[in-house]
Amino acid sequence: MEQKEAGGAIPTVQWFPGHMAKTKRLIQGNLKLVDVVIELLDARVPTSSANPLIREIVGEKPRLVALNKADLADEAQTKKWIACFRTQGLLATPIDSLAGTGLKALVQKAETLAKPKTHRLVAKGGKPRAARAMVLGIPNVGKSSLINRLAGAAKAKVENRPGVTRDKQWIRIGKNLELLDMPGILWPKFEDPAVGMRLAFVGSVSDEVYDVEATVKRLLEWMSERYPGRLEERYRLTKEEAQSDVETLMAHIGKRRGCLLKGGLLDGEKVQRLLLSDFRGGKLGRVTLDDVLDAQEIDGEDA
Repeated sequence: MEQKEAGGAIPTVQWFPGHMAKTKRLIQGNLKLVDVVIELLDARVPTSSANPLIREIVGEKPRLVALNKADLADEAQTKKWIACFRTQGLLATPIDSLAGTGLKALVQKAETLAKPKTHRLVAKGGKPRAARAMVLGIPNVGKSSLINRLAGAAKAKVENRPGVTRDKQWIRIGKNLELLDMPGILWPKFEDPAVGMRLAFVGSVSDEVYDVEATVKRLLEWMSERYPGRLEERYRLTKEEAQSDVETLMAHIGKRRGCLLKGGLLDGEKVQRLLLSDFRGGKLGRVTLDDVLDAQEIDGEDA
């Protein structure tokens, strides 16, 4: 039976990445080298982008949550999410890895969480050293962009395609912090179709593994329900046009943006690409897809 969310069918994302088991082993093998784990989440989908496998792998290791792309998320919702993480004993901080916003606070918090480990080493006769942090997250959440911004140079390979970072690499950040970048890790399979759908919205899974048309239609329905007026404003629609059924709404947007074939027929694929690009680029406004009220329990240590 087809599952529903907020009145619409949830498109299924079929995702079976074969390299994820290898990535999991790589992370487990290097966890002992670091003092703290920085889990990078997408601020628009703090629950959906939080892979439970990462929490399982990290275990009792101190963990800092970095809510990346906070510039694209609903600011009021981000504040609620930070408070939600705090109730679960996790320190969370909003950042924008492209603009560099919040990165100073991120580094300071990582160093603070690492101090118990570095102090113990010195107490046992070891030499003082920089804090060591591992950066984990799902593909395309911005790990490489974050490291490059912190390092001030293109140290980590960046490509706007899920799963491009493959091998581990240490990056020195100033005198007091070293970062270990690891490949992105997704679930072997999405058990909850809504999670796969939201990750498709923000581009954390390849557009090749889901029904783009069905997903874009669901995105339009969701925007109309949660953020009324945004589509009107962006595409200069009348209220009547904005309240049309989803097929007609896509046609109106396509005509406004010139997404037409010869003879004036609608270029459906071009409209779909336009809508995904506009949403992911923040042109439909700051949006948070995950509701903090529906957040599942997040395990962690006291921050």
